[in-house]
Amino acid sequence: MTSSFWIDRPTFVTGATGLLGSCLVRRLIESGANVACLIRDIVPKSELVRTGLIDKLTVVRGDVRSQALLERALGEYEIDTVFHLAAQTIVGIANRNPISTLDTNIRGSWAMLEACRRSPVVKQIILASSDKAYGSHEKLPYGENAPLVGKHPYDVSKSCADLIAQAYATTYGSPVAITRCGNFYGGGDLNWNRIVPGTIRSIIRGARPVIRSDGNFVRDYFYIEDGAAAYCMLAEQLAHNRSLVGEAFNFSNEIQLTVTELVQKILTLMDSNLEPEILNEASNEIRYQYLSAEKARRTLNWKPLFSLEGGLSATIQWYKRFFDGCGN
Repeated sequence: MTSSFWIDRPTFVTGATGLLGSCLVRRLIESGANVACLIRDIVPKSELVRTGLIDKLTVVRGDVRSQALLERALGEYEIDTVFHLAAQTIVGIANRNPISTLDTNIRGSWAMLEACRRSPVVKQIILASSDKAYGSHEKLPYGENAPLVGKHPYDVSKSCADLIAQAYATTYGSPVAITRCGNFYGGGDLNWNRIVPGTIRSIIRGARPVIRSDGNFVRDYFYIEDGAAAYCMLAEQLAHNRSLVGEAFNFSNEIQLTVTELVQKILTLMDSNLEPEILNEASNEIRYQYLSAEKARRTLNWKPLFSLEGGLSATIQWYKRFFDGCGN
C-alpha cells in the first residue's frame, strides 16, 4: 500500500468480527483509514473485540440483508470504499442449515451491491467470493475463466454472490472487484472445527488432532495476513484503474496440500509425535480444489508476503499465546 492512500479514507467493512474481517480492519486502522463496520452479533473472543480494536471503529449494528440499513450507513458516513466480507462461511453449517447460509450470502450480497449503487459517493467495492464458487472441475488449478458451478449449499451461495457482483458491474457499472481465495488460516480463528486451529488446539492439549474427512482432500491454504494485504492492494489498484471493474482475482500461494499433509506439517512445526484421528465423515464437499494466481501476479503485480511454513509458524505462536492467556 502507498503511504497516503488510506489516510482518512471512509471505509466500510461487513463481516468485521470474522477471521479475515478482524485482520483487515486492523490493517486499515494502522494505515489511517476511518473505518465503519457492520456487526450483527458481538463475538467477545473475536480479535476485533478481544484486542479492543472495536473501540477505534464506528460500529453499525444490524443485519447485512437490510438494504435500508446499509444505505443509511453508506450515506451518513460518506463511505468511499466498501469491503463486503459478511457471510456464513462454515461448510458443515451450510449443509445442515442451508437457508441461513443461502439467505445471508446471496441476499446479503445483492443488498450490499444495491445499497452501493444508490450511494453515489461509493467509489470502490471489494466483494469476497471464494474458491468454492467454482464448484468441482476436472481441470486444475482453477483459473478465473472457469465456470462458477457450485453444487452444494455453501458453494452455490458463493457462486451466486459472485455472479451478482459481475452483473452489477456489467449492467450498472458498479465499481466492484471480486476476490476468490483459498482456505484462510491464521491467528484469531476460533472456529475449532476448521483444520488449522482445531489441530493446533488439540496438540497444545496433548490430544490427537481430528481429521473429519479421509485426509486426502486437496486444498489451498492461505495465510490471513496475506489475504488482508491482497484485499487492500486490490482496492487501491481499483481506485486508479477502472479496467479492473467487474474483474475477479484468485489469490493463492499456489501450494496444494492434502488435509493429512497439512496436519503433518503442523505436527512437525510443533515437535509433536501425536497421530491424527481420521474420522472419514466428510460429505458434500469438493475433493480437489486449488487455484492459479497467475492473473493476480500479472495484472496486479501481486505476490504473497509469507511462505506456508512462515504463516503456520506465526499462527502456532498466536494460539500458544492465546491459550496461555486463557489459563489452558
